Amino acid sequence: MDTRLNLRRRVYMLMAQNLKHLATCPRRQVGAVLVNKNGQIVGSGYNGAAAGLAHCIDTPCNGFGLPSGTGLEACEAIHAEQNALLQCSNIHDIYAAYVTCPPCMHCTKLLLQTSCQVIVSTGAYVTEGETKQLWQNANRQWEKL
Repeated sequence: MDTRLNLRRRVYMLMAQNLKHLATCPRRQVGAVLVNKNGQIVGSGYNGAAAGLAHCIDTPCNGFGLPSGTGLEACEAIHAEQNALLQCSNIHDIYAAYVTCPPCMHCTKLLLQTSCQVIVSTGAYVTEGETKQLWQNANRQWEKL
């Protein structure tokens, strides 16, 4: 792999790692950075409650005590990937998603509706095998950093 590209990937992942510290969901802190083919950031996000709602670190939601990866419908947090997508002015500009953990099934399906070709993640997630398979079935690249 090209040294410059490898450096860029590490920088984007470091940015996502820093963003996760802003997360307000105590179950899991996740950061995401979306970039275009030129390496420009087109969206970024972290997980937490919608604007104007109480954050789970202050007022626990119904999903508060559940293990990560379970009870997603009870959790009120908007995922990092979802918040990053909401920042994009054009979802067809997205080339790669850098996420601090592999996306859940919901976020993987949302990213499939964009031009995103590469998901780069660290860590592990309980549904990673299923989401990775769905992503690769669409002839898209799934990488661990």
